[in-house]
Amino acid sequence: MEDIDRLVAQWGEQKPHLDTLPMAILGRFLRLQKHIETEISACHKQFELTMGEFDVLATLRRAGTPFTLTPSGLLSSMMLTSGAMTNRLDKLESKGLIKRVHSTEDRRSVTVGLTEKGLATIDDAIEEHVRIQHTLVDHLSDTEMPELNQLLKTWLVAFEGKK
Repeated sequence: MEDIDRLVAQWGEQKPHLDTLPMAILGRFLRLQKHIETEISACHKQFELTMGEFDVLATLRRAGTPFTLTPSGLLSSMMLTSGAMTNRLDKLESKGLIKRVHSTEDRRSVTVGLTEKGLATIDDAIEEHVRIQHTLVDHLSDTEMPELNQLLKTWLVAFEGKK
């Protein structure tokens, strides 16, 4: 018997009136999240990146040529505090993966862009990232994947609303 099934069965004996199906769903979801995060983190570590640093590079790469955004553009797409973003940008800049460019018209205006090294790093990292994602879901059938995706989307909308 799986650990979560055992836990639910124990609650069924001790508190038979409790509906523990949500407990089972959330328990499995949280355990999956830990496994997924471990695998994704290991992937990013191969490129000497944290998950947060990978997210910044990926956001800049997705922006398309010239692979630049303003710090506020990055913030809005990543839901971070400005302090956390500054910390990530400082680390990425020290690794030579991004550069900050001040506007010639307004020195307060800054854009953040990928360096050549940053572009090469994220291009390699995203290939491995997606490969790992495929291995993480390869136990699901071609029918189950879109079904699970839709269920998770429906669940997430309940928290975040339609955007």
